[in-house]
Amino acid sequence: MNDDDTPPAVEPTAPPGERSESSDAEGPRAYPHPEEPSKRDEPPSGARQSNRVLVTSPRTRAATRPRHPGTREIDEQTGLGEVYMRSLIRSQLRLALSVCVAVTGVIGGLPALFLLAPGLGDLRLLGVPLPWLLLAVLIYPLFVVCAWWYVRQAERVEQDFAELVDHR
Repeated sequence: MNDDDTPPAVEPTAPPGERSESSDAEGPRAYPHPEEPSKRDEPPSGARQSNRVLVTSPRTRAATRPRHPGTREIDEQTGLGEVYMRSLIRSQLRLALSVCVAVTGVIGGLPALFLLAPGLGDLRLLGVPLPWLLLAVLIYPLFVVCAWWYVRQAERVEQDFAELVDHR
């Protein structure tokens, strides 16, 4: 402080990222320290000085309702979390059962097909009977296709569940 209790003059500089004309020659300048009074804070001559404090808030948006993500509901095992988990498990179970029914239907349908059409059982391809060829060789690509479809659908179900929980 000076002898007459007036603060030293501090010139404000451009905000960070912007350059001012004087910053090149003299180097960077600091903003005035918030605790140092400026001229507008000084009381008029002859007035009594008060101990007022300017209070500001860094919040620029209006208060919003706090969001409680659905994952919190699941973690805390609330009633809503249980409903979310039941819906996910039901979706996964429905998908798994539909794949099992489809595969079982195809595999179980082959003997029925050969009973209803006995002439198919006598056919030979490359010297191998058709029923053996279907059950020993061609059934495995069916398993791979069904497994691929199941994984794709399971990922879709989980993605839908994650979106439901996150956008609550």
